[in-house]
Amino acid sequence: MPKIQQLSPHVADLIAAGEVVERPASAAKELVENAIDAGAKNVTVEVQNGGMTFLRVTDDGCGMSAEDAEIAFLRHATSKLRQASDLEAIHTLGFRGEALAAISAVSRIDLMTKTADSAFGTGLHLEAGTVTERDSVGCPDGTTIIVRDLFYNTPARMKFMKRDSVEASALISSVSRLAIAHPEVSVRILRDGEEVLHSPGDGKLFSAVYAVLGRQSAQEMVEVGSHWENYTLTGYVSKPNATRGNRANQLFFVNGRHVRSKTMTAALEEAYRNQLMVGRFPSCVLHLTLPEHLVDVNVHPAKVEVKFLNERDLFDCIRYGVEGALEKASGRVEMKLPKQEPLPATPNMPVSQPSAAVASPAKSTFFRTMNAEDYKAFAEVIREAPRPQMTPELKAALDRQKQPATREKKAEQPEAQQEIELKTEPYRIVGEVLNTYIIVEEGKNVLLIDKHAAHERILFEKLRKAAEPIVPQLLLTPILCKPEREESAILLENADLLREAGFEVSDYGDGVLAIRQIPAELAPEQAESTLEQLASDLKSGKRTDPTAMRDAVLHTVACKAAIKGGWHTDEKELAALVKEVLSRDDLKYCPHGRPICAVLTASQLERQFKRA
Repeated sequence: MPKIQQLSPHVADLIAAGEVVERPASAAKELVENAIDAGAKNVTVEVQNGGMTFLRVTDDGCGMSAEDAEIAFLRHATSKLRQASDLEAIHTLGFRGEALAAISAVSRIDLMTKTADSAFGTGLHLEAGTVTERDSVGCPDGTTIIVRDLFYNTPARMKFMKRDSVEASALISSVSRLAIAHPEVSVRILRDGEEVLHSPGDGKLFSAVYAVLGRQSAQEMVEVGSHWENYTLTGYVSKPNATRGNRANQLFFVNGRHVRSKTMTAALEEAYRNQLMVGRFPSCVLHLTLPEHLVDVNVHPAKVEVKFLNERDLFDCIRYGVEGALEKASGRVEMKLPKQEPLPATPNMPVSQPSAAVASPAKSTFFRTMNAEDYKAFAEVIREAPRPQMTPELKAALDRQKQPATREKKAEQPEAQQEIELKTEPYRIVGEVLNTYIIVEEGKNVLLIDKHAAHERILFEKLRKAAEPIVPQLLLTPILCKPEREESAILLENADLLREAGFEVSDYGDGVLAIRQIPAELAPEQAESTLEQLASDLKSGKRTDPTAMRDAVLHTVACKAAIKGGWHTDEKELAALVKEVLSRDDLKYCPHGRPICAVLTASQLERQFKRA
């Protein structure tokens, strides 16, 4: 066995650097965190070649004295801890005292720093962690650090670096998260001389979200604000219809620090239960504030993973906070119409072509001088245009109002009753298109309601909120079905759960199942396909929680029993659906996450028809 030897300080520094500095993004993160801890209000990050050859971070924080500047690059040197007990209540971003030492060990560094009470600043040049030059320099208050040739002395690490574009994207993402974590700090990122991010630093979280995630993502989010025991939750979450195919935009922050937490992710997605399509994930920017002693941030070298003292309270705070925000948010989806370019201006129509002004008015200028023949032709068109007709019901009601009211008539028919006769709904059902979408006029908005999604949600909520078991219907003749043997076994294993949902299923032998009872809302011909869908859901193993499994059953039952798109529906049924949707706040999305109601505003229509 080889003899044990103590590593040299340089090799130890390289090992420590490997724990903290994995790539340029890691170095940028540590430097920006130091700038924020130094009280900076403005931080600029400049990167070239993905950060491998050049990375500069400039801040207007408190700066360092000449003595502190050199000490800062020593291992285990920090201004943020004084004693062991400080580790139990960490309130700064950086605290390990290894970031600058680790970065300098694998790069060439230039430092310029100045405090407000100093006439001159301090300049240092370091090679592989060793100070080779020091001087007094003229510079503004704050600190500027330039990192060059990252990993130049560790070729083993260099070969694992990816393309410059990939490394730059990782760096931008890392710094962008810090901009969201600290909206009070203006963060600017320049990539190869081009500005890719500039957060305003106005202290408003929405402003930072807007700058980082973009206009569309920000506008598709709803605000969250809740308090649970010792936890305070603020931020924004996406509406159920604005989801993504991955969790990349799920950003969690604990006491101003970006973290990863399976508990927080699970709590977020639990709040969206019965509102998301399979394979879709919500986006979020959630800030959790809690006493420092309830969270341990020193469980990961990069301080990304954290441990909580009470996971249950944390879960409830996020779940119910997000649920409350989604309940308050509007479920109407604004329709996106393509922008219409204005029509080019056309000259006045020649006097010798009067008929063209009538045949193609859109091709002429509206305001123009007409001769007598043009005016006569235009007036004839106006006279022959259809006029709105008064309905018999409205005419009769107006006639009753015009009749002189005697005291006897007033006694027989009070004014309140007359008002009731004229009372109408605050909307008008225009009709149905494609046997799927109900068109409703409400004020200056046109609503399109998906009748299947609406009815499915109504049935699902009715089934889920029922205190008593679902009403079943006993079949005179059992329905025999033969699913796959594994699916058959799963259905029999969950017989009690199916019974709660109104199904009675028994083993008929040789893999055949006998369906003897189904929910009252379900048609017999839909029973077999419903059970096949349930078997598929249960087979996936994703729904081990009894409540979630019951919801899965109710999802399928509601979907199969609901009015189908493409089917003809009676006008009274359509009217009942519209009344339910527009009078209830909980009918926003179907159980699969599809929106129930889309809105088209008058201004959108006017823009399409060149009226605005």
